[in-house]
Amino acid sequence: MPAAPAPSALAAFEAAKGFMPAHEGLALYAAAVEAGRLGLPLLEVGTYCGRSTVLLAEAARRAGVTALTVDHHRGSEEQQPGWEYHDPETVDPELGVMDTLPSFRRTLHRAGLEEHVVALVGRSPQVAAVWNSPLGLVFVDGGHTDEHAGADYEGWAPHVADGGLLVIHDVFPDPADEFTGQAPYRVYLRALASGAFTEVSVTDSLRVLRRTGAGI
Repeated sequence: MPAAPAPSALAAFEAAKGFMPAHEGLALYAAAVEAGRLGLPLLEVGTYCGRSTVLLAEAARRAGVTALTVDHHRGSEEQQPGWEYHDPETVDPELGVMDTLPSFRRTLHRAGLEEHVVALVGRSPQVAAVWNSPLGLVFVDGGHTDEHAGADYEGWAPHVADGGLLVIHDVFPDPADEFTGQAPYRVYLRALASGAFTEVSVTDSLRVLRRTGAGI
C-alpha cells in the first residue's frame, strides 16, 4: 500500500491555495517518500502558496532530509490579473503585484513543517545555475510555457541522482490543453526520449520518472 501522509499534513494540503487535486497529491507524496530513501534533498519548482510543498515537507520530515522549493512568488502567466487562475488575494496591496510568499509561509506554519523546508526565492533558471548537488527528487510544476517548462527541465533534471525521481505535473497530451499542459507534456516526452529516465507511474496529469541512465 502506498505511503500516506500524516492527517495534519493532508489537512494542511487540502486547506492551502493551489490547483493540485488530492489524488495527484497522494501520488506525489508516495514518490517523495520513495525518493527520500536515497537520503538526498527533495526539490520542487513552482511553490505558489505551498499546497504541494506540504506533502514534500512531510515526506522530507519522515526521511530525515530537506525539502527545497523554488519560486519567484510573482505568479506564472496564467495567474496574472485578467487570467482564469488569478486570485486577487495574492496581490500585494502596496505594490499592486502578485506576492504568494506570505501565503506560502502561512501554509507551512499551519502545517508545522517550517523546519523541514528551505524556500529558494528567485527564478528557477538563476537558482539552477548555481546549484551543484544531487537531488533525490525534482518536481517540475512551474510555468506552463515551453520557455519556462523547458528551462526548468534543463536546469534541474541533470541534478536528479541515479535512481532518483523526476516528477512532472500538468501533463496533458490533448492539443486542446495547449495553454495548460502541452508544454509539460513536451518536457515529459523529452525526458523519456533522452534515455535518462524511465516512467514509473501515471496518475492523471502527474508523471513519475526514474533516473536510470546518463545524459539529459
